[in-house]
Amino acid sequence: MKRALILATATVTLAAIAIAYSVLAAAADPAGPGTALDTARPGRLLFRDESGRVASVAATDPGGPRQVSDTSCQRFHAAAGTAVCLISEVRSGLPATSALILDHDLHETRRIQLAGIPSRARVSASGRMVSWTVFVTGDSYNVGGFSTWTGILDTRTGYPIINMENIQLYLDGKRYHAADVNYWGVTFGADDNLFYATVATRGRTYLVQGDYARWEARVLRADVECPSLSPDGTRLAFKKRSSPTTWRLHVLELATMRETALAETASVDDQALWLSNTAVAYARGGGVWSVPADGTGTPSLLIPHAGSLTVSG
Repeated sequence: MKRALILATATVTLAAIAIAYSVLAAAADPAGPGTALDTARPGRLLFRDESGRVASVAATDPGGPRQVSDTSCQRFHAAAGTAVCLISEVRSGLPATSALILDHDLHETRRIQLAGIPSRARVSASGRMVSWTVFVTGDSYNVGGFSTWTGILDTRTGYPIINMENIQLYLDGKRYHAADVNYWGVTFGADDNLFYATVATRGRTYLVQGDYARWEARVLRADVECPSLSPDGTRLAFKKRSSPTTWRLHVLELATMRETALAETASVDDQALWLSNTAVAYARGGGVWSVPADGTGTPSLLIPHAGSLTVSG
């Protein structure tokens, strides 16, 4: 694994971001204990509310009354009684992240200390596999800029991979090596072995299909970021770059590699979540929105003042 070379300008930038996260969360955090939540309770939508706390609403009434816990996260995701909560911190004046592994009652069972600031978090449908992505700075191949570290934890074995950049990568059928390889946005298959993710190298982004047991990943196609696997395992929702700073949501049919642009035309910088096999949700403009997965219809606001959506149960 490459040794991080901390550069002064980028370090100050990331530290300021991390401090701002902490200050805003503290300022928004109301006094007093929150409501106890069960992430395995069926029929609920879990999310990070405007105070930074994990909250829930009835899936049948997402705009209705919400229950708010006393657990605060910058990124959150849960499945089958396992949750991951990414917390932004400052250690020795540098930006850092703690990945908290939580049980169904949001009680901490493990804490993994990471560099950088929180970006993405995902738990497999069974609750066994957990992944995170953080933004870091100072890697030798990315002088003066940012890069990503993406990790995977197998909660059954307890073995964490802090940064998956050493996975065997294949491009065009050949083993690929490059100093600038970055991964982010993992999504898991139903068997807890198959996964998809984004890899970036030499100015391009690609979709990879990974095999956890064999510890290898193979490039499937270009221009796919932050994939999210549908419940039936046949499609990926993803964001596709339309300009240097904007992305459009699409859905990819894995059998045919045919992509469909979704009806949301605003830029979405998020890892979408499937509400069902027919609809996806995503964070935009301080709220969670939903849109049909077949390219029809129009976007609708699902939960105002929310992000990091999870379907409980």
